[in-house]
Amino acid sequence: MPTADVLILTNGPGEVATWVRPVVAQLHTLWGSALRISVVLSPCPHSTGAETHILQQMPGVARVQAAKDFWPFLLWGRTAQGWDWLPRGVVLFLGGDPFYSLVCGRRLGYATLAYAEVQVRWPGWFTALALAKKHLLNQVPQPYRSRAKVVGDLMVAAAAEATPTPRLGHLGLLPGSKPNKLTQGVPFCLTVAAGLFERDPDVTFVLPVAPTLTLQTLARYADPQHNPIISRLGWQSATLAQIGQDHYFVLKNGLRVRLVQAFPAYECLRECCACITTVGANTAELCALGVPMIVLVLTHQTVGEVARAWDGIPGILANLPGLGQAFATAYGGWMRQRLGLLAWPNIWAGRRIVPELVGAIAPQAVVEMLCQWLTQPETLAQMRQELLQVRGPLTADRAVAAMVGELLTNGRIE
Repeated sequence: MPTADVLILTNGPGEVATWVRPVVAQLHTLWGSALRISVVLSPCPHSTGAETHILQQMPGVARVQAAKDFWPFLLWGRTAQGWDWLPRGVVLFLGGDPFYSLVCGRRLGYATLAYAEVQVRWPGWFTALALAKKHLLNQVPQPYRSRAKVVGDLMVAAAAEATPTPRLGHLGLLPGSKPNKLTQGVPFCLTVAAGLFERDPDVTFVLPVAPTLTLQTLARYADPQHNPIISRLGWQSATLAQIGQDHYFVLKNGLRVRLVQAFPAYECLRECCACITTVGANTAELCALGVPMIVLVLTHQTVGEVARAWDGIPGILANLPGLGQAFATAYGGWMRQRLGLLAWPNIWAGRRIVPELVGAIAPQAVVEMLCQWLTQPETLAQMRQELLQVRGPLTADRAVAAMVGELLTNGRIE
């Protein structure tokens, strides 16, 4: 029988995959059935709708509430299934708005713990703070410093357990998981793969499929009938095929790109000598694995096409009839000028360890870069070493779980 509750508040697919999953695994290992772990999802503009199912399949998670039922829970404490709560517990913030966790903690009478990756918010209100980086201590006023611990970055914790075993000529393609990224990323990556294959028929490719995507959904982005950018830019298309037990994208030149649905895909990624990827949590995971990467921010879509998917007020203004296109153009240009370092390893290091390519990049430019890397394995080795050095502590998940244990035992951290 459980003796304590842990309520985790989170929101998007990245947080579920890289924050919630490793922490839940550690809590389950430490406490077993003595701890009942409940996860409540809050609304997120990047949600795919599959987060609830992923959490329900996660070992150690006892109860999950979907984002559609969030507001009645926040405002009145009512869950869709009428959950009960034990007298002892902790509310753990792992994504969304940290204020929600404070409201829930106050209502339930539980201690509250917030994980902070970039910014520390409400430091005087949380019982304890788990900080990803040491510099975040500067955001915690002196009277509350005793509540904070530097635990390391959760995004690298689980991935770092897989030992890198790179094979020269084996490359990974990570086009993203959101529609805007996939529309450009899938055919762009396939075009790069085709160009490299023409140079060196011995190269092999793997594409990890995001857990929020089905193979059929992914295949639509490689089909010119569903993705017009392929024909417009003359990029490569592919068909979905099953060969034996594996699934592949098959290109017209005979290249096969193996699709991997295992999640997380660390076992296949650790064998890659390099990857093409978009910005996001995947750059932190590749860093943790020591996998060199080329990070892409593609802008081949028109500003109007991209603007229609913007969040918040900019998205509303960009969709206005008449003035929307002019606003989208001006705002998009302003945002590009403000771009700094984008990949997590570069942000952590404060300099470019891995290349970041922003704009209407020609696939051939990426082909040339990869060809150079493959003929200079010492370049890959140097980049791999720098990535492993910058990734930081590898035990963030264990540290956060230990802080939960301290709060359950003592009501505070020591």
